[in-house]
Amino acid sequence: VQLQASGGGLVQPGGSLRLSCAASGSIFSINIMGWYHQAPGKQRELVATITSGGSTNYADSVKGRFTISRDNAKNTVYLQMNSLKPEDTAVYYCNAEYWRSDFSYSRDWGQGTQVTVSS
Repeated sequence: VQLQASGGGLVQPGGSLRLSCAASGSIFSINIMGWYHQAPGKQRELVATITSGGSTNYADSVKGRFTISRDNAKNTVYLQMNSLKPEDTAVYYCNAEYWRSDFSYSRDWGQGTQVTVSS
């Protein structure tokens, strides 16, 4: 399964970006999709997750600023990031937990997309 992320870039503090991540390949059903970020010298951390039913979970640092959503028909997850801060600067990775066509359960990562918040 491939996860293709896009939408990163350079934005000024207070600005917005929208990340997208599309899953493709031998997928029967996707359970949880999410976004994580990793800043230089730090561990990868949870940003937000969303279940197939639409239940969401956010890191405290992004609550009220970021919104995760998904289109189940397109196997795509989105992250709308508003009121961006310099501390949001990181590589953002999408993640999916899913059942394959043979009904085995697996988890994969996308390639990462850089988000830089700077004036």
